[in-house]
Parts: sequence; C-alpha cells; structure tokens
Amino acid sequence: MIKISLPDGSVKEFEKGASAMDVALSISEGLARNVLSAKVNGEVWDSNRPINEDASVQLLTWKDTDGKSTFWHSSAHLMAEALEALYPGIKFWIGPPVENGFYYDVDAGEQSISSNDFGKIEAKMIELARQKNTFERIPMSKADAKSYFEEKNDEYKLDLLEGLEDGSITFYKQGNFTDLCRGPHIPNTGFIKAAKITNVAGAFFKGDQSNKQLTRIYGITFPKQGELKEYLTMVEEAKKRDHRKLGQELDLFAFSEKVGKGLPLWLPKGAMLRERLENFLKKAQLKAGYLPVVTPHIGSKKLYETSGHWEKYGEDSFQPIKTPEEGEEFMLKPMNCPHHCEIFKTRPRSYKDLPLRLAEFGTVYRYEQSGELHGLTRVRGFTQDDAHIFCANHQVENEFKKVIDLVLYVFKSLGFDDFSAQISLRSKEDRSKYIGNDEDWDKAEQAIINASAEKNLETVIEYGEAAFYGPKLDFMVKDALGRKWQLGTIQVDYQLPNRFELEYVGADNQKHRPVMIHRAPFGSMERFIAILIENTAGNFPLWLSPEQIAILPISEKYEDYANELFLDLQEQDIRGYVDHRDEKIGRKIRDAEMNKIPLMLIVGEKEQQERKISVRKKGEGDIGQLSFEEFVLFANKEINKNIPKFGAK
Repeated sequence: MIKISLPDGSVKEFEKGASAMDVALSISEGLARNVLSAKVNGEVWDSNRPINEDASVQLLTWKDTDGKSTFWHSSAHLMAEALEALYPGIKFWIGPPVENGFYYDVDAGEQSISSNDFGKIEAKMIELARQKNTFERIPMSKADAKSYFEEKNDEYKLDLLEGLEDGSITFYKQGNFTDLCRGPHIPNTGFIKAAKITNVAGAFFKGDQSNKQLTRIYGITFPKQGELKEYLTMVEEAKKRDHRKLGQELDLFAFSEKVGKGLPLWLPKGAMLRERLENFLKKAQLKAGYLPVVTPHIGSKKLYETSGHWEKYGEDSFQPIKTPEEGEEFMLKPMNCPHHCEIFKTRPRSYKDLPLRLAEFGTVYRYEQSGELHGLTRVRGFTQDDAHIFCANHQVENEFKKVIDLVLYVFKSLGFDDFSAQISLRSKEDRSKYIGNDEDWDKAEQAIINASAEKNLETVIEYGEAAFYGPKLDFMVKDALGRKWQLGTIQVDYQLPNRFELEYVGADNQKHRPVMIHRAPFGSMERFIAILIENTAGNFPLWLSPEQIAILPISEKYEDYANELFLDLQEQDIRGYVDHRDEKIGRKIRDAEMNKIPLMLIVGEKEQQERKISVRKKGEGDIGQLSFEEFVLFANKEINKNIPKFGAK
C-alpha cells in the first residue's frame, strides 16, 4: 500500500500502482470527469500514470494553470495529427503550450499553410477529438527512438534526440499520431470540444536566422464551445485596445524601418506621457531616499566581461563597436547595473553610507529576433526605471520590503489590480547557468521568501527563472487579453559586488562586501506603457493624460478668449490645446472625445462676457459653467484624486 497526501491535509491509502485518476474516483465521479492531469510531488503527471510510492497529489482541472497547460499541450498534438492527415509528409519541430493556447513549428515542405486553411484544420481537429483517442505514454530507448525518426527521415526530431539521455525518453501516441514528448497529457482527446487556429507565422529552426524558416501555427482550444465564444469576444475587444493601434491613433509613438526594427520613436504626446510617468516615480523615489545618476549609452566590453553579461549574453547582443584604437571595443549598454557598480567605487564607502540607493531612467539595447518583436512590449531599445541599492547583509530584507511597497504603490496608482507575484529561483537540477556559491544564493532566496511573506504577498515559486546572478521577485501583470507580462522586478544579488570587488568599511573598521538589490517598478517603460494603453483603452487618468483639456471656441470671435484661457491654464500646469478649426462645435466635441481628451472647455459669447468656462467631461457630459478659479480647483482635485500619497497608510 502507498499513502497519498492531498492538498486539504487528508491522507488516503491505495494499492501501489494506483493513479491520480484512481484518487479522483475515490472522491467523486464528477471530479474524475474533470481531471486533466495531476501534480505528483510537485511534478505534473498524466492522470493515469502509476504511482509506486508515497506521494503528495494535487488533482488538476481546467481551473488550474497547470491543468490548462496540459490541455493545450495535448491540443498541440491533436493539431499535429490533423496537420499530418491534411498535409502528407509534414514534419514537426516543437509544439508547446503558451499563455493562451499553443503552437507547433512545422516544415510543410513544398506545401503552404495560410489563414485560408484555418477552417479545415479546425474541422479536422474536432473530427479527431470526437474519436476520444487515449493519450498513451510509451517509454523508448534512445536507439529505438533514433531508428523510428530515421525511418521517417525526420531531421528535426533527430536533432531533439541528441540532447536527451537514454532512459529518459518517452513517446506519446493518440490515434494515428506518435510524437517524441515528455508529456504530460490529458486522458483522451474527447475533452477538447472547441478549437480555433489563431495565427500563422514564420519561425527559424532553433531560433537561428541562419537555419531554415519553419511555419509556426498558433491555436487555442476549450472544453466547452461557449468558452471559445467568450474568448473570441474578448479578442475582438482586445483588438480595439491594441496599444499598436491606439498608439498610432493617439499620436503617441511610431516605428520607422529606416531607424530600425524594434526602436520606437516617441511623438510629442507620447513623450509627455513618459515624462509624467517618470516625474511620478522620481517624486516617490526622492521620498524613499534614492539619489539620481546618469550613465552613458555605451560601455567598454571589459565592463560586461567583468559583470559576466558578455559570457552569458554576448553572442545574442548587439555586437561590439570597434574604435580606431586597436583592441578597443565598446557595447551598446544592455543593462545599467555594471555602470552603477562603478559609481559605487568612485570613492571609499562606509557603513554610514548604506543603504546607498542609486536610480536612473537608463535606456538599454538588446538584440531581439525580428520575429519576436511586438509593438512596445518587445523592442530592441527600451528604458528601465532602474535602481540599485547597495546595503549591508542585515539590511537586505528591510530594503526589499521597502521596494515591494514602492512597486505596490505604482500599481495601485495606475490601476494595475490584476497581477501576481512570482518568486523566481534557481533550477533544482541545472546549476551550471548561475554564478556564485550556494551559501550566498541560499541567503538571497530566503530573503526574498521572507520579505514577500511579511508583506502578505500571494506568490508562486518558479524554479529555473532566476537571473544568472541572483533570485528575484517578478510582478506579472495581465493585459486586456489575459496574457501575463513581467513588469516590476526586484532582485537580490551577492555576485556583482564580488565581481566588481565592491567594499565598504564597517563599524568594526574592517572591509566588507555590500549586497546589491536591483529593482525596476515599471520594468521597461515601453512595455509598461503598452499595458497601460491597453488596460485603459487610451483613456488615461487626468494627471497622466498628455492633453488634459481641449478648449473649443464656438466660432473665431471667441478665439482670443480661448487663447487667453490656454495661456493661463498652462501657468497652472494644465496641458492641452485650442481647437482653432472652422468646424461646428458638435464636430469639435466628437473629435475631442475620439482623441480621448478628458475635459472639454467650451467658450462662446456668454462665457466670454461672464469670464467663465462651460466644462464637459469625457463620458459624463456637461458639468456646468465654472469661473477660471473654480475650474482650476476642480481640475486639480480630479488630477490628485487617483494618486495616493506614497507612504500613506
């Protein structure tokens, strides 16, 4: 007999070889009908895989993230079976689940797959799903696996096999489709009731532009037809909110092929939006004891060799810039932290200087593959609201908690309520990609876990997601489509202070090594603004709006009064414009509404005579006539009501 521990604390006994599905059936048949897979001792398994020793088991359904992931992984195999039936000779590379659905990279040979084919692929998937074919797990020796794919003349799976160890290889078979796969999968294809192919794109084999370009086919599936309809409705709404569309309509940013892919150009309104965000955070940082610094856009290659970034990322970065001096090379700055380490070293430091908090809105450059670029969310040049805190070991947890407070303040102020906190730790198995010793890593990881618990953050732990120099706390924010994006991040780092030989003199008059905390509440300004645009649909709060007011004179007779108002409001730091066009007032109001202007100030004969303003609020209509002084008070109240004071309870 074996003992199975369940999440509610109960323990049940089963015969050795029982499966998670047997556990589900022992609870209720209704539960068993909904089980997609199970976590066995923290690892996701097929629900019918035998358990041969005492274990903790969590049953996974569509409501669980890991359950959805299993469902979509199985759906990728179902799509592959459909593709193999429709396109004889097609070859497959990888087909993983993603945040919303799945994709498969395929080589269709001389055949082409386009959006015109989506309908027939979906129909074939549902036809095959209705067969309720079981997903069968088949352990395979490396030699047999190699023979199987050699016979199929499948160079892609043979390449995958090269990196696998004998004894760890499994195939999965459902219906007429067999694939190299470690699983897990849902019990059978019958769980899949609705399918939609969402996109087709190019993707280089192994992500290398020198390799053959494959076809990447994206899809999504659901256990109910109604859920697909809800999803498609949400997608349509998300299209209206797409930051690329709204960014163009609202004149916020643009891209130019001549400037270069992934390098955004900020237009005046977008620049004003950025400036408002920067000033908002700078004000909070000043209260929190941060000191501003500015560093160059380039740095010597030696700087990044010292930090370890060149060894880890050099080949995937923009390549070094050579100067006329032999052997001298510079790099476009991929991150700010090495520069800040050098600032720390500019003079001797004492324990009385700590914590030293250095902050910079620093623009960095990283070479992203062309196919990975996406509006502002993935670019090649972006600005981080970066800061590095140099502190003593005993100060780490307290400083970390203060940064959590700052991140939560930013999110609350900007209405980012739908987020999760992820503690990103080292991989349990592969430690080769990390630098430093286990003792320092253990201290850093524990500091993050303790600080997060003390701030009552609901967190999930993800192993293998740490930076190469230290663990981190990542804030994952959902966009209008429900996709998660990493925005704010806080990292504890014992390694860079060692590599840069940073020192301070302690109270004992001895030299000590500081600990470094990396933090960026916005993360990337570009990505943050993209999510902000989509979450607000471009309807920014008044304090943040690039143009807060539109002054709309009823006719040219009142333009002098409108211009006078405009100048007086500028003195009050209220921004906007005067609509001088020879258009009817109704058209001016409609256009201001379309341009997401929060407040419209209408001036005509009565307003000019009484020195007043007729105020109209977007989405609410007329507010009434106000004097200049009354309007300034009203506007300032509207501006300040959505910004909590930093540090206030």
